[in-house]
Amino acid sequence: MNRSPRRARSTFLSLSCVFVVLAGSAVVVLAGGAPAAAQSNWPQFRGPDGQGHADAAQLPVTWSEGEHVTWKTPIPGTGWSSPVIWDGQIWMATATDEGRSLRAVCVDSQSGEVLRDVEVFHHGEVMLINPKNSYASPTPVIEAGRLYVNYGTLGTACLDTATGEVLWRNEKLLLDHKEGPGSSPILYGNLLLIHCDGIDVQYVIALDKQTGETVWQTWRSQPMDDNPDFCKAYSTPLVINVGGRDQLISVGAHWVYSYDPATGQENWMAGFRGFSNVPRPVYDGEHVYVCTGFMKPQLLAIRPDGAGDVTESHVDWNAARQVPNNPSPILVDGMIFMASDRGVATCLDAATGEEHWVERLEGNFSASPIYASGRLYFPNEQGQTFVVAAAPEFELLATNTLDDGHMASFAVTGDALIVRTRSHLYRIEDCR
Repeated sequence: MNRSPRRARSTFLSLSCVFVVLAGSAVVVLAGGAPAAAQSNWPQFRGPDGQGHADAAQLPVTWSEGEHVTWKTPIPGTGWSSPVIWDGQIWMATATDEGRSLRAVCVDSQSGEVLRDVEVFHHGEVMLINPKNSYASPTPVIEAGRLYVNYGTLGTACLDTATGEVLWRNEKLLLDHKEGPGSSPILYGNLLLIHCDGIDVQYVIALDKQTGETVWQTWRSQPMDDNPDFCKAYSTPLVINVGGRDQLISVGAHWVYSYDPATGQENWMAGFRGFSNVPRPVYDGEHVYVCTGFMKPQLLAIRPDGAGDVTESHVDWNAARQVPNNPSPILVDGMIFMASDRGVATCLDAATGEEHWVERLEGNFSASPIYASGRLYFPNEQGQTFVVAAAPEFELLATNTLDDGHMASFAVTGDALIVRTRSHLYRIEDCR
């Protein structure tokens, strides 16, 4: 295998952990005695279901720089994209040279070695971004043999994961993010679906994943704000199935839309007051739950079986206390859990919106939580992760600290956490 000369050296902190991973089988035993394989791939932002679940994984509860860290690898540049994983490869986006060089980095999941560091785009000038953002914040999406990276208006591309070769580039999706790129792409069949919600233009587009050419493009149909700054959004869409039909749930400024993901045809929309939306929607088979973004953030519970404007007819409840602007909510067993940007965690009844509990955690939050084996993992910007029981009564199980902050959401492979801090990538697992 050809490898880039631009390698970062991983630090092995637990040789016994590496041995267990290589020699052991990645299975867990359920209460009834039946084994369930822990998933090895984490193909998109928030995992296989796009909603943060790693159901079969037996993840560690406690860790630190000196405990349960199998390896720690420095990642060049700056990027808040979350890791994605396929067949032992961990990929993420990053930017070097003050944002001029947009790159894709591949790390071996077993050893932590940097296998590839590919320059995908190079720009002589850089656009202004929000100081809290990066030039490589959108999370890639991966499948067998292919990685799809998106840097917003700076370009979209497809890479061969075996060779690192760039197979196609598309630099035609032009928009003014103002704050920098944020929305992550997703795959649907042969389509790569991308949000393009700027202060100047707002649309959703589907590219042919084989060529990068446009298959369909749908403009946001509903009225926007007179202030262009209130027209932008950064949310990642979610495909759900309602009555045997797939719907693309797509949050933009002031409206959430449902489209046919194959054609871009609009099904329904619901209005609210909010912009710069970041959280990804979640779905439980009854309601789509949508965060409304900046101004006064709310969480809306919307029945997705309507047509046309369903603002008055299909929004069953809304919550307005401690709703996040950046981290996505997560659904577990009829409960919605979320952490606000300023560190207040909340558990709501998903059917009614009634509060089960509200508790303050430490620090500020941008990354989204994940769920595994009855536990929730909430990482903050200061490098702490709060492990909380996924239950209607609040129980803090552990507080874990790494040397640098968390802007990227966690990924999972087998029974290991893959954690990207501002400067490093970690494999964290319990080796007992």
